[in-house]
Amino acid sequence: MTQTADLPVTAPRAGHPDAAPAYREPSVSGPLPGPRSAELLDRQSRRESNARTYPRKLPIAIRRGAGSFVEDLDGNVFLDFLTGAGVLSLGHNPPEPLAAAHRQLDELVHGLDFPTPVKDEFTDLTLGMLPDAMRDRTKIHFCGPTGANAVEAALKLCKTATGREEVISFQGGFHGSTLATLSVTGLVEQKAPVRGRMPGVHFFPYSSCHRCPLGMERGSCAVNCAGYLERSLTDPNGGIPLPAAVILELVQGEGGVIPADKEFVRRLREITRALDIPLIVDEVQSGCGRTGTWFAFEQYGIEPDVVVASKALSGLGLPAAVILYDERLDVWLPGSHSGTFRGNQAAFAAGVATMKVVRRDGVLANVRARAEQLMRHLQGLREVTDRVLDVRGLGLMAGVELADPATGRPASALALRVQKEALRRGLILELGGRDDGVVRLLPPLNCTAEEIDIAGRILHQALAAALTTETPHGNG
Repeated sequence: MTQTADLPVTAPRAGHPDAAPAYREPSVSGPLPGPRSAELLDRQSRRESNARTYPRKLPIAIRRGAGSFVEDLDGNVFLDFLTGAGVLSLGHNPPEPLAAAHRQLDELVHGLDFPTPVKDEFTDLTLGMLPDAMRDRTKIHFCGPTGANAVEAALKLCKTATGREEVISFQGGFHGSTLATLSVTGLVEQKAPVRGRMPGVHFFPYSSCHRCPLGMERGSCAVNCAGYLERSLTDPNGGIPLPAAVILELVQGEGGVIPADKEFVRRLREITRALDIPLIVDEVQSGCGRTGTWFAFEQYGIEPDVVVASKALSGLGLPAAVILYDERLDVWLPGSHSGTFRGNQAAFAAGVATMKVVRRDGVLANVRARAEQLMRHLQGLREVTDRVLDVRGLGLMAGVELADPATGRPASALALRVQKEALRRGLILELGGRDDGVVRLLPPLNCTAEEIDIAGRILHQALAAALTTETPHGNG
């Protein structure tokens, strides 16, 4: 397979006794799961929590990975377009971040919030990724090692700084599974069993223009979602006290890969600024280059008050999470938000190496080029069936919404069959959106043109195969 000139094949650490080969394409033989994977999956089901998710729909046990590929215990090789739910920005075991993490392990692993040389360099580079106008007035806070903890920190910061309680969130948004983050998440099924959620959260329509939450015809909206929010916040009889924060994803990932309308975001920023409401942008999944700029908000022409980042910060899958916020909000007292594992030195070292690779190798340009190529493949799926309601994305966050063309109801069963048929052909995909009716793709940011073509071909075959196996009266 020919590689792009500026993006070499990601290979495992040379000389490692269990190093994976430099995979070139998927290879699956026999039923899934294979016998060795099935044994481990069975052991997992007997011992692990019922909350486990991915192995239920993707029944493989993973042995190793390299670049854009993983190999299971039975020797099957898969093109991984899930990438740890967007964590592995440079694929599996990228050489330079991996080597940097190995070197750091010999120096210092755990550092609480003490300053260290590698943490200082990570801070410099992370702040340096912000737009020029934001850098000098932005502070960084190192959170516990998850995106949910960083969202918690952002909410606490804004509540502390404003002295207010209410929070505005958006329908379809996902911000985590902890108590507070679940409270600002739209998915009712997940939050319904949990009593005592954080009070004072108000949900407003998000600019899902392909399926307008206000029932407007496509193209006639005039950003009514933003107008509705503005009227609600400025109406003295609107029922909502001035909130401590507004939180949103610029691309709703788990909600079905829905990029926000640019005018909606611009209006939202104007409203929050006029009312002195801190705007939190959750870039846990869309950040660190995923959309073709380091942060998605750069493409919307706004400056948030707080940016939440995690997932791909290390580029290697090592846990790290931060919030970046305007210094005027820095009213915390010492210890106001802490965490034992907020000083992961190996993650910082890998993150430093990742940001250097991104800059040196033109990875963001590759994201934009591969995104255009991927979108051409996905648009081609419309020729297979009228069940393709929408194709959308930003950068290498992409989604195909499958639905009944007459009713608009999500074709959940069809989406699940597409995922299974793709796995049988060697492509790992995720589902999301309402009732899991959206097929989601999160390729590595340094994936090649050849890998995108492979994924496009497999997805086309998987959709065609899924259509031939649907039941006459199912919801697929």
